[in-house]
Amino acid sequence: MTSGDFRLRDLGFRVYGPSLLYAVGLGSVMPVIALSARELGASIAVAALVITLVGVGSLLTNVPASLLTSRFGERRAMIGAAAWATCGMALALAATHLVAYGAGILMIGMAGSVFNLARQSYLTEAVPMSHRARAMSLLGGTMRIGVFIGPFAAAAAMVWLGLSGAYWVGLAAFVAATLVSVRIPELASRRGAGGRVGWDDGAAAQPTIRAIAAAHARTFLTLGIGVLLISAVRSTRQAVIPLWSEQLGLDPATASLIYGMSGAIDMLVFYPAGKVMDRKGRAWVAVPCLVIMGVALVLLPFTGQAWSLLLVAMLLGFGNGIGSGIVMTLGADHSPRRGRPQFLGFWRLLSDTGVMAGPAVLSAVTAVAALSAGVWAVAALSFVGAAAFGYFIPRTKPPEE
Repeated sequence: MTSGDFRLRDLGFRVYGPSLLYAVGLGSVMPVIALSARELGASIAVAALVITLVGVGSLLTNVPASLLTSRFGERRAMIGAAAWATCGMALALAATHLVAYGAGILMIGMAGSVFNLARQSYLTEAVPMSHRARAMSLLGGTMRIGVFIGPFAAAAAMVWLGLSGAYWVGLAAFVAATLVSVRIPELASRRGAGGRVGWDDGAAAQPTIRAIAAAHARTFLTLGIGVLLISAVRSTRQAVIPLWSEQLGLDPATASLIYGMSGAIDMLVFYPAGKVMDRKGRAWVAVPCLVIMGVALVLLPFTGQAWSLLLVAMLLGFGNGIGSGIVMTLGADHSPRRGRPQFLGFWRLLSDTGVMAGPAVLSAVTAVAALSAGVWAVAALSFVGAAAFGYFIPRTKPPEE
């Protein structure tokens, strides 16, 4: 399909629907994981550790995810990952022991790694370069919308079913994501002779993971720095607003409203940002994204009332929102035609490392100094990331494949 013939709406719900449903399922249970762990006898520290199992599962599965996607294809990988997440959710729902519950949460994290990598690889293949950033931004926006809807759907279910209602919503969403994934059309490059799924000119041409790592080491060590840092800042953003709200003595309802308004701004700007990336270049969005978040984080400790915190939180949401899809777009731009899943597996490994490292930096600096110092340390990471993107992102558009 040529760029002139392509329309994003042609992808429709069959392609973006599974991502929306998967995000609803994940968003429905994330706020209650710690509460469920506590009900099963976990201490506060252990409950916090259980929450990290989602990220741990994703981090551990990034490289295996690339092998699975390369071997079975993007469509089958998404179907299998959604089915595996369904099993994990069912195990978490039925668990009567903390170990079994933790295993279910870990399975959900593992499935997320495969699902996310496969859908990114699928869109990279299916969308021409002229629309790539918009497609990735729309994917990022779809994920944000799903995560935003999930907690509200879970809250409604919990009115009738108690804490387990969140897991029933998650289970239903994952089952629906599995079924909708079956309707995703197979990529032309994955259709072999006799309808066999595989690369059109032979799986033997696929490079090894070691070969991909060696061939693209410079990309991983340059742009990869920016990817790691933006992921660290984004993951920490989710923690600093509630923590500073508590520092100001705000009640939980007010803190939730402020966090929700930040998320609403985040969701409103993802598509225009993708259009800017396609027309002007990736740096036009990547650098302002991190600069704006850095400025917001610098200002955050100076807020002393709910209204000033709301303004800063909205600025933080705006900065994060305009960067929707930037990590996936850069990964797609620099991934090779041969060995794309392996490359994207490493790319996601860098991103997930940042996700785990950001809150660790905040925690470490806060422990030895103060929360304000921890927030400013993350702001510094944001400015360093902006500089890395500004220097290393190519000024020319990647060639059409």
